[in-house]
Amino acid sequence: MSEPRHIVLPVDRAELAELRAGDEVLLTGLAYTARDATHVRLVEELAVKNSLPFGLEGQVLFYAGPTPPAAGRSAGAIGPTTAKRMDAHTPQLLRAGVVATIGKGARSQSVREACRQTGSVYFAAVGGTAALLARHVTEVRPVAYEDLGTEALIRIQFDRFPVFVGIDTTGGDAYVRTQGPETPEASGR
Repeated sequence: MSEPRHIVLPVDRAELAELRAGDEVLLTGLAYTARDATHVRLVEELAVKNSLPFGLEGQVLFYAGPTPPAAGRSAGAIGPTTAKRMDAHTPQLLRAGVVATIGKGARSQSVREACRQTGSVYFAAVGGTAALLARHVTEVRPVAYEDLGTEALIRIQFDRFPVFVGIDTTGGDAYVRTQGPETPEASGR
């Protein structure tokens, strides 16, 4: 078994193209949290401005909502949200310039295709480990939509945050590979 690949964020698509579905990765650097309500607002702003707001082009969106600081950590807990809930908006955000997303669970065919078309990646984090994952977050700073609480757009700083490549830039999908042939669960149908 090989060592995890270390990637410094922000990352360009050329480096993402070297990754394959199933690869273990450690992320260090800047990312942004964005859940359901934030996705709706980002897509609305994208429609009005015709570009991503808040400098999100070239950035990574993490489907999570950090809890307040605790136990000496910047976030008491921060765990991945089910990624499929963001599938309706993800292709549009990838085409607008987001280079990668982080969540948990399988994605739809439309997200796999958008990753392939845009050279983007879906990173999967392990669910149920929010307190452990918070040890890998060194800074949490709200950016926008603070009225949404933990669903606000929040800038976070990772330090060796563990993920694996769920979908690579070729559309390869670790979930489909492990489940065998295409299933309704894997395709989002």
